[in-house]
Amino acid sequence: MADYDLDAVDREILYALQEEARNLSSSEIADRTDASSSTVRKRIQRLESEGVIKGYSANIDYTKSGYPIRMLLFCTAPIPERGEYIDDLLEISGVVSVQELITGEQNLLVTVVVENDRDVTPIAQQLADMGLTITDEVLVRSHQSTSFDEFSSR
Repeated sequence: MADYDLDAVDREILYALQEEARNLSSSEIADRTDASSSTVRKRIQRLESEGVIKGYSANIDYTKSGYPIRMLLFCTAPIPERGEYIDDLLEISGVVSVQELITGEQNLLVTVVVENDRDVTPIAQQLADMGLTITDEVLVRSHQSTSFDEFSSR
């Protein structure tokens, strides 16, 4: 069971925000949901306060911005402590995301974006200094994502 029960309007708001949060007004989202603009604004505020919407961010093409190397570093941390590493990992320059993995020996996935391959080594050293073991490194050629379509009624 989810922490917060989403209805059809909430799901449609989430879908619209995933697609283009920066370019849609509450009135445009209201047109999609058959709700009023004020209802949409209140729903967005509630979704934010409930932690369903955690924030808004730009989808950056790191290669075009001068950081063409994206590495996935699969790490192993002591199981009871793996979640405790996340905030510290996100403080490391070049680390853009951390995922806590539940199954397998590799239980943290650290995504690093850097200018050149030499920049990965100091980051890997910081991970080792924290007590993590890097069990695999994967160089990513491209990365695409899409909106979660279960939020859309279309």
